[in-house]
Amino acid sequence: MPSLQMRPALAAMHRYAGLLMAGFLIVAGVTGSALAWKDALEAAMLPAVFRVAPPAPGAAPLDALLLRERVAARFPQAQVSYAPLSAPPGHSMQFYLRPAGQTPLASDEVFVDPYTGAVLGQRRWGDIGQGAINLLPFIERLHYALALGDTGLLVFGLIAVLWTVDCFIGAALTFPTRLKKRGPDTKAWLLRWRPSWLLRRHGGSYKLVFDLHRAGGLWLWAMLLVFAWSGVAFNLYGVYAAVMQPLFPHQGAEEVVARHTPSPAPHLDWPAARAQGRQLMNELARRHAFSIIEENALAYERALGVYSYHVRSSRDVRAHKGLTTVFFDAASGQQLATWLPTGAASGDTIRSWISALHMASMWGWPFKLFICAMGVLVATLSITGVLIWRRKRQGQARANLPRFRGNR
Repeated sequence: MPSLQMRPALAAMHRYAGLLMAGFLIVAGVTGSALAWKDALEAAMLPAVFRVAPPAPGAAPLDALLLRERVAARFPQAQVSYAPLSAPPGHSMQFYLRPAGQTPLASDEVFVDPYTGAVLGQRRWGDIGQGAINLLPFIERLHYALALGDTGLLVFGLIAVLWTVDCFIGAALTFPTRLKKRGPDTKAWLLRWRPSWLLRRHGGSYKLVFDLHRAGGLWLWAMLLVFAWSGVAFNLYGVYAAVMQPLFPHQGAEEVVARHTPSPAPHLDWPAARAQGRQLMNELARRHAFSIIEENALAYERALGVYSYHVRSSRDVRAHKGLTTVFFDAASGQQLATWLPTGAASGDTIRSWISALHMASMWGWPFKLFICAMGVLVATLSITGVLIWRRKRQGQARANLPRFRGNR
């Protein structure tokens, strides 16, 4: 609860932080509302690329690794180092390409019909010059980096840090001030705080704007904090880790894999690597008592000599593209590390939850609708904050005008 002496300083910090963040948060809010429906919007705009239908009732898709071989043959100038092992029903499969040499690729994503192996479309992710196929990726670039590359990533990361701190400042400013004297007529603290959560029925447009800003921020404060802090995790992971790792345990799989030295021995081919990944994942599921829902992907990190096998399991909070992972040596097949989204380390559980909440990747369309509305609210809070600042500045300007009394 801020004292009367602290409140002006906190108000000034909140005001100027809000002004600095306003433009960025309006962009993030509006684009985030669209991104909550990213998959559905892409499928609606370009169904020939993103939607597929079986050629006959009950037809089974081709083996995912056979599809990977066909993509690799179609794009010999690229490395196909990521193979999706499943796709949602009715959706094309998405393969990612990396340059095999120094020459940049014209496309780094390829969409394939899982029943025929036909290439349905390709794009260089985020290049709006390629038209509608890149509209949603370009909006995503705007969302987290203003489409400015590493510079925008850093700027938005710093804005996310400021937003996180300002969440606590803004909440503190809604608390009732400390009373100097306490007596039998003193209202309970929660009762005095209650008006901050409400919209006044009368009082004019300015009071309505002020109440929308204050009450809107309070009602959805927890979700605003999730957006802000997960934004730090996405854009400035080093800052996020510096705060969270001393406070909460984490599994450390990334560190183990990054230190791995590639073996000079011949590496497992993709079918053998998938079989090894399945075996290691089944053993992991038995040890940690979780169930495997679907396999999602097999990836190969050539520079490290590491395969990673990904499934969606009962430890995942995301509805698609699970993150339950085993990492193993590409030559010997020996397990190097594992990563469970929840239940293994509290720090990783927190990170999994705030990431899934931020990306609306859980609880189906009702939660997507909620996140869409949250994006609008973020933009609204920024706009109302600017309007409040403008009104107060105009009031100060009028108060500073010289007053003339009587005749000269």
